[in-house]
Amino acid sequence: MELSTQIGPALSRQPKRLSVQQLDSFAAGRLSCSPMLFFRAISLLQFKNYTNRAFEFTEAVTGICGNNGQGKTNLLDALHYLCFTKSYFSRTDGHAVQEGQKGFRIEGRVSLNEKQEKAVCVLRETGKKEFSVNDQPYDKFSHHIGRYPCVIIAPDDAVLVTGGSEERRKFIDSLLSQADATYLQHLISYTKILQQRNSLLKSFAETGQRNFALLDVLDEQLLKPGQYIFEKRKDFLISFLPAVRHTYHEIAQQPEDLRLVYESQLLENNLAECLQASRQKDLYAARTTAGPHRDELEISLGAQPFKQIASQGQRKSLLFALKLTEMDVLKEEKGFPPLLLLDDVFEKLDESRISNLLQRVCRDNAGQVFITDTNEERLKKHLDDLAIAHQIITLR
Repeated sequence: MELSTQIGPALSRQPKRLSVQQLDSFAAGRLSCSPMLFFRAISLLQFKNYTNRAFEFTEAVTGICGNNGQGKTNLLDALHYLCFTKSYFSRTDGHAVQEGQKGFRIEGRVSLNEKQEKAVCVLRETGKKEFSVNDQPYDKFSHHIGRYPCVIIAPDDAVLVTGGSEERRKFIDSLLSQADATYLQHLISYTKILQQRNSLLKSFAETGQRNFALLDVLDEQLLKPGQYIFEKRKDFLISFLPAVRHTYHEIAQQPEDLRLVYESQLLENNLAECLQASRQKDLYAARTTAGPHRDELEISLGAQPFKQIASQGQRKSLLFALKLTEMDVLKEEKGFPPLLLLDDVFEKLDESRISNLLQRVCRDNAGQVFITDTNEERLKKHLDDLAIAHQIITLR
């Protein structure tokens, strides 16, 4: 069953309000002072290609330039670690350790709402990871998510519009987890119980012995987190999808019949009913075939699937639309703009589109932005033309 994309309520949390003085300072397009979330410095020890390196950030817009292989993307990934406690580009922490070493350390000095903080991520030689803010370690890394809201756009993100449904669920889950800590905790619980249920179903198939009483218990445990995840996604996407469509049309600068539809089994029946109706199918498949982990965000142009007929330009426009709308949502929810990381996003964009993108994310946005580019002269010229104060870090 489909959910129509009518304008409706966004996340329930009320956004923080800016003062009159802060609102006045937006007149020139950016705050005259530093953003409310500002990374002032970062130091890297045995992290990817960095043996021991420190960087100071003095402007709200920082360009990171250099040839391929110099560490531009790695620097962005270090910033991502400080926001999410993990890499954006590597599946395991071990892949972030410099070759020949057994651990790494990342330390950032951050200004958050005019208060100074120190965030540290350490991977020990034992493989144990530790994360702390102001020398206070987290018992659970998930408690840090959303403290430093962050949006990243990278070349491989094209899979968001061309890949399977899992990629789009991950995108929505990441956004909602930064905005709503309760959502993240329910997502963690649901994922854990779902894994247990799938393991039980697999054991049924392998042994031929079926413990339906235990299956009933797991079904009951899935209900609360699963229903919360669905309701939150549904309410959020009612307003998010039209906003993405509007931003896409702004970027494309021409009318296109883009359609975004949220599909979920729970739009027709509650989770308890779905699990009961799919039990025989689950036993045959040896996995859980119903629930919010099966939700999909269908994207089409007219009556045809978007990923099958969209041009490279259309795919990139939709990717930007999704990410820029994510940025707007987090700004509204948190009361200040998220950190924005742009990795090599200018590839295959003409000069006018580059200028328009920079106008949107640098001049019209009051947050901190990091941009990587192999062409330093091009980036500097665009930033100068838009009269944007900036810092250029050149890696060699």
